Formats: sequence, structure tokens, C-alpha cells
Amino acid sequence: MRFLFVTGGSPATVFPLTPLATAARNAGHEVIVASTEETLPAIVGAGLPGLCVSPVPIRHHITTDRSGAAITEPTDPEAHMIYIGHAFGRLAAACIDPLLDFAAQWRPDVVVGGMLTFAAPLLASRLGVPYVRHSWDTGEPPVVDSAAERELRPELERLGLARLPVADLWIDICPPSLRPADAGPAQPMRFAPTNMQRPLEPWMYVRGEQRRIVVTAGTKVARGNFFDYLVDLVGKVKTVGAEVVVATPAAVSDELSQRLGVRAGWLPLDVVARNCDVLVHHGGGGTALTGMACAVPQLLIPNMPKLLAPSRRLADSGAAVMLLPGEDTAEAIAAGVDQLLHQPIHRERAAVLSQEIMTMPSAADVVDVVEKLC
Repeated sequence: MRFLFVTGGSPATVFPLTPLATAARNAGHEVIVASTEETLPAIVGAGLPGLCVSPVPIRHHITTDRSGAAITEPTDPEAHMIYIGHAFGRLAAACIDPLLDFAAQWRPDVVVGGMLTFAAPLLASRLGVPYVRHSWDTGEPPVVDSAAERELRPELERLGLARLPVADLWIDICPPSLRPADAGPAQPMRFAPTNMQRPLEPWMYVRGEQRRIVVTAGTKVARGNFFDYLVDLVGKVKTVGAEVVVATPAAVSDELSQRLGVRAGWLPLDVVARNCDVLVHHGGGGTALTGMACAVPQLLIPNMPKLLAPSRRLADSGAAVMLLPGEDTAEAIAAGVDQLLHQPIHRERAAVLSQEIMTMPSAADVVDVVEKLC
């Protein structure tokens, strides 16, 4: 069989799909991963064949409409989620024709699309092959899908579709106990922490004498994009008095290290997280799932409205503490970290979540399920 995976937007959109793509290839299937140029290093870094279907970065679609006019980012939470949906709709519009051209030469038997990769269902529908929707994290708000559908009205009409096609199979990597109450039926799949690697140093895989706190704001940190947020967050965490390590893209790591006096850089989080005591971050789905899989208590400070609901569900499980934007003073962060370090219930609940993830079907098991669609 030929599996075409479609993703894009940032490395965080690639990593969750990597285990299934690798398992499909290990099972003897042909696999190609189509994405935007900015995410290709994450694909080929995982040893997968990567195809560029757009040179335009997601940041352009977020800040610019189809006419090229600048868009102001809304501050209202509901409006912000709609804004994100339109941005991913524009990303899909930019990718659909290159995908159709590619499929005319290499016809897939199944199309697997990341959660907000709306070009995937359009392509699968046009080809008449099964469409598999693959979650990226622990839940995306439905309003994002609705906004993307409105943005894609011209493409839907051109393809003779009234609405976005429904998936033939939904693969969900969210632990069942954390799924939204209104989530539909899905094929569960075990989350396997995946990230770009670098040569290991002993401190990464061995615990030090001090308590270690890992801080991150995700894979999209850059000058002008979450950089100041991360600087502020690390400065507050440093008041706790533990060893602080910052996971961040290499492009900003030197400046962060010099300004804050901490280790900073692209880290193999799947290794480092297992040797830390608390994970402090922006509420990103991949980071949160890595913490869950590694049984690490987490302090969540969600920096986008769509991250609030999944962060709240994780905090309600007892494996994390959540601070809302505006509540994240140095004192509140120190108190949250102290609570996570010294109240055993949080590590116990984190261990329960980790065990729940381990009982979910493996990527190899799910490849068998996808095969039966064709």
C-alpha cells in the first residue's frame, strides 16, 4: 500500500505522525510525508521521505489574508480560535493543488492528515481513497474546523463538496481519560515521544544533584514569536532555586543562555524529560503528552486560547497545575513548582497517566487497522 501523510505548520505537527508513518514503512508499505518547507527538516530528520508542497510558512497564513492584507491577531479567546482556523484553511488552500499534481504521479491508497491539515480530506475525497485524521495533541476545539471550512469555501465548491469530508478513521493519541466529554468515536493509539535528536551529553540522561526543571515554549519560538514570553517565563522559574534547563530552537538558544545564565537549546526532550522533576511550559499538546508519557508533573501556562481546555483537563487529572495568563507571577510560579515537587499526589497521578498511555494500542497495531480501510 501507499500511505501519504500530510502535515505542516511547525515541527510539532510532524512529530505526532512520525510513529505511525515509521510503523507503516516498517510493515513494508510505501510512505511519503507531504508538508511545508519549514517542517521538512523534522520529517527527513526522522528518516522519512519528505515532499515540499508549499514554500510559504504558517506564520504568513496567520498574519496575512489571501489578498496579502495584514491581519490583526484578536485578543478575544473565541475570536482567536476562529482566526487560527482561517489560517490553517489558507494553508490548506496553498497546498491542495500541489498535492493533486503529486497524486497524479504517485497515487496513494490512503491519505493520513494531521488534525488541522485540511488539505488531506480534500485530496482523499478527490482521489476516492480513505481519509484518516490523526490527532496532534489532546484536543482541538471544533470551532477551528468550522472556521477552516468557511475559509475553504472556494476550494470546496471547485471540488464539488458541500463541506469538509468526514474522516473514515480518526486516530486519537490522547489518553482516554483526558478526552473531551463530547469527543466522537476514535481509534486510540499510544503516544510515543518524538523529536529531532542531537548527540547526547551525560547530563541529559543522568539526574543531577539538584532538582531539575525543564522550561519550554514549544518549537515555534523565534525573535518576535514567543521569545519574550519564554524569557519572562524562565526568569520567573529561576526564582525557585533549582537547576533550570530550557528547550528551545537552536536559533535563539545562545541569546537565551547568555541573557538568563541557563542551559538552552534544542533538547532530546524524550530523554531529558525522564530525568527532570517538573516540566514548565506553554500548554502545547506535544510537550504535555511527552510529560505524560514520561510521568513528569507539569506546570501549565497556556499561551493560546485553544490550549486552555486541554490544559484544564490535564490539571483536573491531578498530574499538573495550571496558571492562567495574568496569574503567572513569579510568586505563583514558585508556589506551583513547590506544590508539584513536594505533594506526592502529582507524581502519582502523572505515573497513572503514563501507565494509561502504555496500555493504548501501538502504532504497529494501528497500521493493521488502517490497512483494513483499503
